[in-house]
Amino acid sequence: MTSVDPTPENAQILACTISRDVENFDLLIEDMETVMGEAWGDLSLDEAAAFLSQPEASGMEFVAIAMDDSDEEVLPQIETIISSARQAGIKVILVTENVSANHLHQLLRLGAEEFLPYPLPEGELASAVARLRTPAPEPAAPQRVGKVAPAKISTDGVVLAVQGMAGGTGSTTMAVNLAWELANMKGDHQPRVALLDMNHQFGSVATYLDLPRRDAVHELLSDVEAMDDDAFCASLVQFEEKLNVLTAPPDILPMDYLTQDDVTHMIETARQNFDYVVIDMPSVITQWTDVVLNTAHVYFAMLELEMRSAQNTLRLKRVLQAEDLPFEKMRFILNRAPKFTDLTGRSRIKRLAESLGISIEVHLPDGGKPVMQACDHGQPLAESAAKNPLRKEIVKLATQLHQLNQTTSEAA
Repeated sequence: MTSVDPTPENAQILACTISRDVENFDLLIEDMETVMGEAWGDLSLDEAAAFLSQPEASGMEFVAIAMDDSDEEVLPQIETIISSARQAGIKVILVTENVSANHLHQLLRLGAEEFLPYPLPEGELASAVARLRTPAPEPAAPQRVGKVAPAKISTDGVVLAVQGMAGGTGSTTMAVNLAWELANMKGDHQPRVALLDMNHQFGSVATYLDLPRRDAVHELLSDVEAMDDDAFCASLVQFEEKLNVLTAPPDILPMDYLTQDDVTHMIETARQNFDYVVIDMPSVITQWTDVVLNTAHVYFAMLELEMRSAQNTLRLKRVLQAEDLPFEKMRFILNRAPKFTDLTGRSRIKRLAESLGISIEVHLPDGGKPVMQACDHGQPLAESAAKNPLRKEIVKLATQLHQLNQTTSEAA
């Protein structure tokens, strides 16, 4: 650290930490020294706004604002610092410890480019600085994704959620292919289908469909309360002009970034504009999981014939019943199920269901390498492996859901 108070003589200073007391963030000091060498300084919260408004601050690359929950009482002062940095053309990195999601949300909306949790993961500051230093790409050629328009007539779409009971159980593959098959249902009226990737950290729907992750998604999630039909549809991208997708945002966001009211509003907006809303849920339980569970017409739970899935299903069952949430709404799907001729495997499935007190209604076969290859190539199974046994079972399920929905609509 070159100086506690950057001055015009210190022309080599390219970055500054800003905090109430930087000594409370000793790991940040170490990382700044590793990344910036001697080309950085430190400012207190009281000094920062005044310095950033001076001409000599214009040569700086970024400021790293370090704060914890005790700094929430001076949030307006930190907001002023961010605004001053943005006006001076200086990029902002937020380094936060135990700061509430609402306050973090508020600061990111003001224009902070990067958010890093404290204690800092190894190499994260260097990665963030590298991203800040990467020139903005030239405007890309128009991609093969169409513009999504709101529905002309308000609908009352069916909500189908998919969640894995353990990592790698195929929930995203299921959600993507189920949504695609629903979007291709034959009939007088081709269904409008929206696929929402609600895993805001490591969601891979965009990867499985080879779609861009757009900044518009982050902007939408930053102010869901103000979202209308046009804003929601503008954040979607189309796959093959049939399936409308809300991808995960380009950057990792906290799982509590959205409130229950945010998720409620988002699902209701999607239902008003689409016949089917397929939600790919994260494998973790969030503060808004119960919102999706209560709203969904069917909540699919993906599991496999192994101990992780069994233990996690039992734990989930206990917590939902303890909170008086509709566990009975969940429909269990066994992925990579044994073949019909595997009598030992069929017996294991029966014992699994009985021990957990659940009914496993759908058995999906192991699709093998073609499934992984389809995901890697960004294509639904219908496009790359139409005769795959897994695809055939998903088609059956999609057809049953569509026929049930039509029958229910006609009866109403």
